Parts: sequence; C-alpha cells; structure tokens
Amino acid sequence: MPALAALAAALTVAALERYVEMRYGTAGLVGLLLLTVGHKANSPTCSSAGAVVLAATVTSPVV
Repeated sequence: MPALAALAAALTVAALERYVEMRYGTAGLVGLLLLTVGHKANSPTCSSAGAVVLAATVTSPVV
C-alpha cells in the first residue's frame, strides 16, 4: 500500500507540473519549481522567490 500511495503522489505532482507548464509557460514552471525546492529545503528565500514568480505569472495581463 505505501508504494501505491507514493505512485499516486508522484502522478499527481507530475500532472500539476504539466498543467502549470501548459497554462503559464516556462515561467510558471520555474516558479513552481522554486516554491517546491524552497519548501523541501526549508529555505524561506527560495520559497518566497517561487511564490513571487508564480504570483507575477498568474496576475500578469495576457498579451
């Protein structure tokens, strides 16, 4: 059962990354990556940078 839960979590993360990349492009993917890495490494600077990049990507006007 733990292997099944790990597989489900990995698939969910992969699907989320794919969605963000399709919806917001490379900048969104970089922001999500920074946010995730900062959270796992307990680095508030990296997490904040990722959150700012994601917020700027999501709220920017579409050209």
